[in-house]
This record gives sequence, C-alpha cells and structure tokens, in this order.
Amino acid sequence: MSHGEGEENLILEAREMLATGRDEEEVFAELAARTSDWGISPLAVCLALGVPGTDAEARIREARPLFDEFEVGEEDLVAMFLACGHVFVVDRVLDGHGERIRDLLWAAACARGGLPGGMIPWFRTGELTKIFLLFAQTRFRDGRGSPPEFWAAMVTAGELLATEDGPDRAEVTAGLERCRAQATAVGTGSQMLP
Repeated sequence: MSHGEGEENLILEAREMLATGRDEEEVFAELAARTSDWGISPLAVCLALGVPGTDAEARIREARPLFDEFEVGEEDLVAMFLACGHVFVVDRVLDGHGERIRDLLWAAACARGGLPGGMIPWFRTGELTKIFLLFAQTRFRDGRGSPPEFWAAMVTAGELLATEDGPDRAEVTAGLERCRAQATAVGTGSQMLP
C-alpha cells in the first residue's frame, strides 16, 4: 500500500483522535464510515499507534477477507473483529532482561497447557507483571499440563521480576512466594496449596 496525501491526512486525524482518549475501534469505525475505505482506515489507525508500516500492512492483508462479510454501516462490527484479531496491538520491544522473563512466562503458559487467547496481546505488549500475577494464581485441577515445569518457570520469572522496582513489587514478591511454595509442594509430591 502506498501512502498518498489523503492517507497521510487520515493518519494525522487518527493520531489526533487517539490523543483525545478515543480507542482504536472507535477511531477506525469513524474513519471507515466517513471514507468507506476499510483498507486505509485500519492502516491509518495502526500507523497512528506506532505499528511499523510493513507489520500493519501484513495484518490488514490477513484481515481483508473478513471485510467481505460486512456491509456499509457495520463499521463497528468490523472494528470489533479487527481488535479481536489484534490488528491494533503495538508490539513492545524488550531488553534482554524483559525478553528472558517473557520467554519464561511463555514456557510456563506451554507447561500450563495453554492460555486464553485474550492474553496473547499481553505477551506482545510486554505486560509481564500482569501475566505473572495471573499465572501465580494457577490451580491444576484436571491433569492438564506439567505442574513441575510450570512452577519452575514461574519461580525463575518471579525472581527476575522481583529485581525490578515498580508499584507492583509487593504483589510480585507475594506471587513469587506462592510459586516457590507450589514448586516445593509439587517437588515433594505433597498436596498442592489452595
């Protein structure tokens, strides 16, 4: 997709709307309804958010077949599907420390037996503390996954997160202690803690 003058104006307009606190879905729906261009409107929103152009274009190409399922006037529905497809997610680049934590949390997710699809953006946006705190509450009830691998990855991720300053430090420390207790319980074959 090439960027013409009209497209640049849409990007600027999307950036201004986002700056006022409007969410991505709302901005897309308004631009798409006004321009009737369901290709450039999500591109403008992505670029306004800071998604690299090639990534934005690839995401839109992937979502494009979806557009045929909708008619003019259903821009809100298209916006919802674009958001559910993570088209508007801005991937966060992490340093080596953050990458290590994200890798450990991903290993924990795999050892857990999967994760809800709604959590995938958290990995992409680097919401590492949020993922850790949620996973620290995991209970293995149905025999799925590998509790020893899960808790080992969680303990290591928690130890790395605990070295960071932040408003969630006390919660991370408490989560780490729960993970350590669970890892010990699994390692000794005793009953999992509630």
